[in-house]
Amino acid sequence: MLRISRVICTLLKQKPQVFLDQSNCRIVKIPYSLFEKSYSDDVKSKSPLGNLINKDNIEKLQEDDEEQQKQRETSWRRMKRTLFAFSFTFVFLGGYIIVKLGSPEIDNDGEVVVDDLKNKSIVSQYLIRTYRELDYYRRLIKEPSREKLLPDPVEPPYIQPKYTLVLELTDVLVHPDWTYNTGWRFKKRPGLDYFLESLHGLYEIVIYTAEQGMTVFPLIDAIDPKSLISYKLVRDATHFTGGHHVKSLNNLNRDLSRVICVDWNSKNVKFNPENLFHIKRWGGNDDDTSLMDLSTFLKTIADNDIEDVREVLKNYSVFEDPIEAFREKQKKLIDQLEAQAAAKREQDGLKPSRWTPNIFNRKPY
Repeated sequence: MLRISRVICTLLKQKPQVFLDQSNCRIVKIPYSLFEKSYSDDVKSKSPLGNLINKDNIEKLQEDDEEQQKQRETSWRRMKRTLFAFSFTFVFLGGYIIVKLGSPEIDNDGEVVVDDLKNKSIVSQYLIRTYRELDYYRRLIKEPSREKLLPDPVEPPYIQPKYTLVLELTDVLVHPDWTYNTGWRFKKRPGLDYFLESLHGLYEIVIYTAEQGMTVFPLIDAIDPKSLISYKLVRDATHFTGGHHVKSLNNLNRDLSRVICVDWNSKNVKFNPENLFHIKRWGGNDDDTSLMDLSTFLKTIADNDIEDVREVLKNYSVFEDPIEAFREKQKKLIDQLEAQAAAKREQDGLKPSRWTPNIFNRKPY
């Protein structure tokens, strides 16, 4: 009895009341609320007021159940109608696409062009043609629009530069800026005119960007009035993969050992990282001189007639700012040359003079 009372006290968490256990001659404690609750429930169930309350509760529960049942039926009907509408739309559009894309090609005379599917059934012909068309549009979006992005190199007597310089437009040559009052504006990078003029003839300059052509073409015409830029490649020439437009240097139709790609985002050239010369992103500041140093670096490569530029680019790829690294190396080289020149002059000054005194060499006073 004592054990049972402890369990009841634990469940109800009530203060126990004294109770005499005559069988075991022990005094135990039972919660008074247990008897009070059971007594009150019994009184309510037997009284007229309790019966009325119970009846109202039962009716309310029944009404709630009926309302929930109606809501479930209404939701189910709506879902069936929605599924039917989607199914009908899907079947209709699918049939239209198959009929539209899978129909045979018609020539100028209105005759059906015979293809390699003539021995297959009509259904198979339509399905295969539809698949081919959809695959064509998929490749049109994902892959470059053409296999050769640049024409073949010109033959003598025309001049073909030995090296090809691929430049990103956004935040390398220009910086886009948008305001509510002016809309989109593009700021020209300091030293751009000198950069293009100093490399003209040494490099075949190509703009290669993922921007739309309707934005790029008039912008390049504005920043390059002398037409020093040879070619312009836009978004349709990129390879779309992983949600990002990547420049496909393999399709440039040029020897990659002589191609240098200047960009601030390495993801843009992830197919050919060995051809990337990574520079810092330009934020539009007027005190920037990176293009000056970059032109010096590129002219140094051309003047030394480097056969494989990827070896040089690999040496500079370990630096966070390759232009700054080139600037420091150039400064060290100049200091070294000046020190050597000074040492040579000093050495020449210490040599004994070969002049022999002669009376005939004296100047008259």
